[in-house]
Amino acid sequence: MSHIVVIGAGQAGASLVAKLRNSGFDGDVTLIGAEPAPPYQRPPLSKAYLLGEMELERLYLRPEHFYADNNITLRLNTHVDAIDTGTREVVIGDERVSYDQLALTTGSVPRHLPAAIGGALDGVHVVRTLQDVDKMVSEFAQDRRVLIIGGGYIGLEAAAVAAKKGLRVTLVEMADRILQRVAAPETSDYFRALHRAHGVDIREGVGLERLTGDTRVTGAVLSDGSTLDVDFAVIGVGIAPDTALAEAAGLEIENGIKTDAHGRTSDPTIWAAGDCASFPYRGTRIRLESVPNAIDQAELVARNMMGENVDYIAKPWFWSDQYDVKLQIAGLNAGYDNVVSRPGEHDGSASFWYYQGDTLLAVDAMNDPRAYMIGKRLIEAGKTADKTLVADPSADLKPLLK
Repeated sequence: MSHIVVIGAGQAGASLVAKLRNSGFDGDVTLIGAEPAPPYQRPPLSKAYLLGEMELERLYLRPEHFYADNNITLRLNTHVDAIDTGTREVVIGDERVSYDQLALTTGSVPRHLPAAIGGALDGVHVVRTLQDVDKMVSEFAQDRRVLIIGGGYIGLEAAAVAAKKGLRVTLVEMADRILQRVAAPETSDYFRALHRAHGVDIREGVGLERLTGDTRVTGAVLSDGSTLDVDFAVIGVGIAPDTALAEAAGLEIENGIKTDAHGRTSDPTIWAAGDCASFPYRGTRIRLESVPNAIDQAELVARNMMGENVDYIAKPWFWSDQYDVKLQIAGLNAGYDNVVSRPGEHDGSASFWYYQGDTLLAVDAMNDPRAYMIGKRLIEAGKTADKTLVADPSADLKPLLK
């Protein structure tokens, strides 16, 4: 009987094994995860769960009994040491697990601060796993001083939670502005104003020289020479695809585990999906770090493992929750050369439309689900939107979809 092994029990891995069973695969399925918890949602970790607004069980993607009910062997707290592509075996300590097909859904790993500048001190946290967040929950107490390093979405979401819980928050971003790598100046301006209105001290163009303290962090020295007293620090300086196993197994790596349009790696029996995988997209190669991509790509890989040979057509979209603002992003803004601003119907709502020439690439919508949905449908249909119309808040955009 055919055996499919999936390494990585996150959103992509859980979606892949569920799709195999839903599609009628009746061979053996094993899902291997390094963490002790069954597959769970990551986005609420740094928001609702950290705020104490979501119970642990509500984080789980499926009830624990789902895996046994569907004859899926779920191996948690299990570290995979290697993949032997010659014998088609996964090496776990002294044990070898044979596979007919293997899927890598290993996700991504957070970038840490070097120990030389204080990264190994107690009280220095990253936000990636359930264990990471459980370790920092007790730190989020009224009036404590937190330093957040990194002004991307991870850092800004952590800042929002800390400010809501009454902490004194300082956020430093080495680049000229927050969100510089991922968004237009208009979106940066919107979120800078939002955070400052909630009392967050945002310092842009300022790097971290080092964290100070004997065994636990007590302060920070910044690149402009200023110093801060700090009770704890949160590091939000990005994530990297977890390619270590794939690389050691000799698979091709290119900004992640390199796959073809079907999700197959350079080894014909091994597939990859989710944060760890890069794939062809409109004449280039990309890697998407998002829940929708993890689900869609993993489900497509499951179908292709069963012989369907379907190309993955990515529909990039993302979201971020900060305070009472929901940011929804449709499309990819890479290569944009102009941005059109559109005021929303309500206070605090707005959207920013990214163009390359006259071609619509992406939309950032803040508390404006209508603009997001119209932009998303236009982008997925390969259509653009007249800039004059978009800039006019009284104009109805719905006719653009016809």
